[in-house]
Amino acid sequence: MTSNLINIDSRQAWLRLFLVFTMSVLGTAGMWSVVIIMPSIQNEFQLDRAASTYPYVTTMFGYGFGNVIIGRMLDKIGIKKPIIFALSLLITSYLLSTLANNILWLSIIQFFLGFSAAAFFGPMMADISKYFNKRKGLAVSLVASGQHLCGAIWPFIIKDFLIEGDWRNAHLFIALICSIFIPILFYFIGNKSPNSKNNTLVLEEIKNTNSNLKLPISNQRVQTLLMIAGVFCCVAMAMPQVHIVPLCIDSGFGLGVGTEILSFMLFAAVTSRVLFGLLSDKIGPIQTLILGSALQAISLSMFLPFDSQLSLYIVAIFFGLSQGGIVPIYAVIISKFLPANEVAERVGLLIFATIIGMSLGGWLSGEIYDYTSSYSLAFLNGIFWNIINLIIMIYLFFIYQKAKKLW
Repeated sequence: MTSNLINIDSRQAWLRLFLVFTMSVLGTAGMWSVVIIMPSIQNEFQLDRAASTYPYVTTMFGYGFGNVIIGRMLDKIGIKKPIIFALSLLITSYLLSTLANNILWLSIIQFFLGFSAAAFFGPMMADISKYFNKRKGLAVSLVASGQHLCGAIWPFIIKDFLIEGDWRNAHLFIALICSIFIPILFYFIGNKSPNSKNNTLVLEEIKNTNSNLKLPISNQRVQTLLMIAGVFCCVAMAMPQVHIVPLCIDSGFGLGVGTEILSFMLFAAVTSRVLFGLLSDKIGPIQTLILGSALQAISLSMFLPFDSQLSLYIVAIFFGLSQGGIVPIYAVIISKFLPANEVAERVGLLIFATIIGMSLGGWLSGEIYDYTSSYSLAFLNGIFWNIINLIIMIYLFFIYQKAKKLW
């Protein structure tokens, strides 16, 4: 065994998983920081609720494009150069954002923040999927959980900046932390490749998995169905994630409570991603995704009757537990049923679709609020989109069952 190869499901693979996970916790800050600073932006630039989501929308589009482009780079040249490029762009964008004096400038810069943060999500999931077979679902979900853990941790770290309305210094602080710790993690990751040749454990395990099962529809159709489903589930998902802090402020609970509820929601989402990963390895990723979609619809409906401070904590945690594991399972489905040499790019395209959903959902909820001065219709709108997602996934499940009978 040469030093530049890593055995599938080995201790080295688990070490790589830990390093990639930690890098994801830090690097995806560019996606979440914009959600945390939304109230400060709205006050500083004197915006309505919908306009205050513009930086979030451009961040999500940057995140979507980044997952596709950097994912394609990873498929062709490995992980090393994409990380260097993304880290440089991340730090530069945070520094430039502190100079923004209007919503347009900030929105443009946030696009590049989202683009750079993408390198630490979809491409990382695609990378780690190549190093695991037996625990593929768990490994991918653990890496993906870094994104939500990032969103859960940073509100606590930078809360003092935000209470004072000092979002620029918060951005400087995030840039400093990323510039110190990500290069250290990058040094230990290196550019090692998975070794699946002559690995009897892997060959034996493949016999007991569905990885060789071909769905009786084209790869393009599978990809398209997953992307459409991703849009619909993430329109629903965006409502609480993007607007929970403004909702708490409107309810008189304050910014501190709002950021805490967001953090609890995202900590629950981290747990969800681990549990969904384990469940995916047990019952299959399509079945797991159907369960997650159904639970998300139920949790969204619970925001309507329960609006006290305590109930918001409880419902937000339940929402995090139901939705957190959904997006990584799309990546597991792609890695199981679509060509292995196209996984990173296909996962990137899927993430781009989910980002369209998150962007649309975040903006649409703001528009509904501006017209109605309430989030009730926004939650109902999310439930409607969620039900369509559930229908698509049930259809894909029947396709899968048909393939199993023919296999």
